[in-house]
Amino acid sequence: MARFRSRHDANLRRRLAYIAARMMAEDGIADFGTAKMKAARQEGVSHGTLLPDNQEIEEALREYQGLYQSEEQPARLRRLREIAVRAMRELEAFRPALVGSVLSGTAGQHSDVNLHLFTDDPKALAMFLLNKHYRFEEGSKRLRRGDRVDEVPQFSLEIEDVIVTLTVLHPGDERSAPRVRGEAQAPLRARLAEVEAMLGR
Repeated sequence: MARFRSRHDANLRRRLAYIAARMMAEDGIADFGTAKMKAARQEGVSHGTLLPDNQEIEEALREYQGLYQSEEQPARLRRLREIAVRAMRELEAFRPALVGSVLSGTAGQHSDVNLHLFTDDPKALAMFLLNKHYRFEEGSKRLRRGDRVDEVPQFSLEIEDVIVTLTVLHPGDERSAPRVRGEAQAPLRARLAEVEAMLGR
């Protein structure tokens, strides 16, 4: 009976991961936690131990994209990485690093480009964007640092009809990678040369 329950639970986790992945691929949900909770509500699951982790959802997302978006997704990903390169060159003074789905390779039709910038003066970034005639919005984002959660400045702008999100971190954060709240692991980062290498440049 326990073996049956364990197998049933594993199958349910896989199903929830697949539903969450489909939502991320088709509906534009960018956050693993949001997709996971929507999938759980859809299936009537309330027990937290039955929910898939972010890695399981990402694996399901790669599988879904390979099956159903094998033609358009790679082209979309390349375009997003090209836009990331353009933005990173423009923002070179702020030591940009690419993070998120455009880096991991799971970006789709609804994805934006996410960059970490490093400065102790967010106002300098705002002035830079104004001087470059970018239209942008200012906000904040919650990042987990060990046991605490901090709010950090965030800017959003458009480049070639793609949203580019700039999360502003202190220069001291370059050695570590604080997590977006709800993510299981610290995000990987890639510098300009690494993103250019992904594009074969």
